[in-house]
Amino acid sequence: MPRLQAAAILAGVAGIAVSIYLTAVHYAGFVPACPVSGVINCEAVLSSPYAVIAGTSIPTSAAGIVWFAISVVLWARPRRNLLLAWSLLGLLTVVYLLFIEIVLVGAICLWCTAAHALVVVLVLIAVGRR
Repeated sequence: MPRLQAAAILAGVAGIAVSIYLTAVHYAGFVPACPVSGVINCEAVLSSPYAVIAGTSIPTSAAGIVWFAISVVLWARPRRNLLLAWSLLGLLTVVYLLFIEIVLVGAICLWCTAAHALVVVLVLIAVGRR
């Protein structure tokens, strides 16, 4: 398996782990392991009305589990155009979620940022793969 492909699969698995943690925080109702300092406030983000998929009680992190799981499957049998399209969807979602965090909630969740960074890593690998 090429190194970039292995790195992408590892990033996808890490994204699944972060998303599972955030989903567990949502359903268990416990305070996330995250420092509160100025704009950094995971609890504010995760308890906001934007922390669930509109019209449901499903946390956005559950969608993250699905997105990262599909990414792992796609990277296991990579097809360039499909990976680029899937990565673009992930990147657009990250931009939307960052807008919500910064503009609407006024706080940043470090756990969410970790998931966002992993999406960006997967995008960069997909774009750089030739």
